[in-house]
Amino acid sequence: MSQVLRNPEVRAEFWRPPVEQLHKTVADATTELCSRCNSEFVTGSRYCHVCGTDRNPQGQQTSRKRWLEIATGFLDFSRVKQALGLNTASLAAFGIGVFCMLATLMVAIVYSDVKSLSDWQAIQMWRIEWLLATVAAFVAAILLKKSPNT
Repeated sequence: MSQVLRNPEVRAEFWRPPVEQLHKTVADATTELCSRCNSEFVTGSRYCHVCGTDRNPQGQQTSRKRWLEIATGFLDFSRVKQALGLNTASLAAFGIGVFCMLATLMVAIVYSDVKSLSDWQAIQMWRIEWLLATVAAFVAAILLKKSPNT
């Protein structure tokens, strides 16, 4: 049985590279180690082949997290004020104008099935009222905006 193995002291195990010195010089220069189990990542892989940890967890975000960050960015009033160049009163009037415009669209969507002429006239009156409120709010936002010179 000892004749089968040439050198019984050094076994070529499956996780040990056959040429250890060459492997060390290449590994030191180009490979990354897993932060969880300290094994080397396979070239081109996204996850660790031993424990399954993501190679770059900070760079990879789910689309849900990205949309949440975008939505919270719109709710940050100081950033919105700075981006639009509006003061607080002008931003409030602008927000009311956007709400009234959305209400106009919702009236058109919700009451799309009209059975009689009087229903149609009532719906048109509601839409006109919401549109007038939108215009009034946008005009107020323009008038309340500070001029850039002051």
